Amino acid sequence: MSLFLSEVQVLDESDRVIGFFKQKFLSIGGAFTVLDANETPVCELKGKWTGWDFKFLYGETELAHVTKKWAGIGKELFTSADNYVLQISDSVPADNVARQLILAAVMCIDMVLKE
Repeated sequence: MSLFLSEVQVLDESDRVIGFFKQKFLSIGGAFTVLDANETPVCELKGKWTGWDFKFLYGETELAHVTKKWAGIGKELFTSADNYVLQISDSVPADNVARQLILAAVMCIDMVLKE
């Protein structure tokens, strides 16, 4: 079941839980809920199945945007390494746990949604 409905726990540098990612069942393109340590929704990650375009949304407000950066023909064809570009909105305060969770979620996109 974990192949279809993953849950990832996010820890800080002191091994304290700061949040979770819960993959949505039967989502086309990839989607999961980003939750804080109290399991309160922080935002939703939504992607397009046709490409490498992901948005972190809180309601209709975009908190962050992730795209895959083209690495060149050699790297794309002969390795499994990927490069991503993350843009976090200025509306997300620098000290907000949402920033940490969004950054951690970017690292999970490839592992949970694309592999």
